[in-house]
Amino acid sequence: MARKDRKQIFNLQSRSLISLTNPKSPITEQFRTIRTNIQFSSVDEELQTIIVTSSGPGEGKSTTTANLAVVFAQQGKRVLLIDADLRKPTVHYTFRTENHVGLSNVLTRQLKLEEAVSITTQEKLFVLSSGPIPPNPSELLGSKNMQLILEQAKEEYDVIVLDTPPVLAVTDAQILANLADGVVLVVSSGKTERDSAKKAKELLESAKAKILGVVLNNKKAEETHYYYYYGGK
Repeated sequence: MARKDRKQIFNLQSRSLISLTNPKSPITEQFRTIRTNIQFSSVDEELQTIIVTSSGPGEGKSTTTANLAVVFAQQGKRVLLIDADLRKPTVHYTFRTENHVGLSNVLTRQLKLEEAVSITTQEKLFVLSSGPIPPNPSELLGSKNMQLILEQAKEEYDVIVLDTPPVLAVTDAQILANLADGVVLVVSSGKTERDSAKKAKELLESAKAKILGVVLNNKKAEETHYYYYYGGK
């Protein structure tokens, strides 16, 4: 648990967190479907650490990550959402909290994990923001300390969801993919180019990532403005 003097309860941004503000919406139901498919994607072992990434920016990966974390917590799981995008972090915007301390402070041993974690108004959902942007994100994420942080988190949380930078932009997602139990790739209908998605998949596989499937974002449907779909690789 986070120390009481560092806990912050903050309002959730309604625009991004539809799974919290409108739990009966068709979009929220799609997030629950994604959650279910993730859980059934591995029969022999439990998926505890999940990375969400995309091929490029602006494809909805951070919104998808946040809503997935919410629906896992709504299932009764103890969830830690980690903003592992140490270049353009967004989790603190989504959850409307300060970003003075976070993952970068824990990676550089300035703080312990429990000292940097914040609670949210969603029961059982905890957030580790990025913290101050460091000059060497890839080196920090690839460090032994990152592995130790994830191992510690596994002891305290049922599910750890990591929001990472786009695959084609930097190597961060590939570095972390090798440490996680599975990766979800987000693509945007009408925006993500087929070659880009294919290249992102190849890069993740070369990093020995277990790709769980793909979320198709911004697909128009008659009953909703957006449609989220999860499928096999």
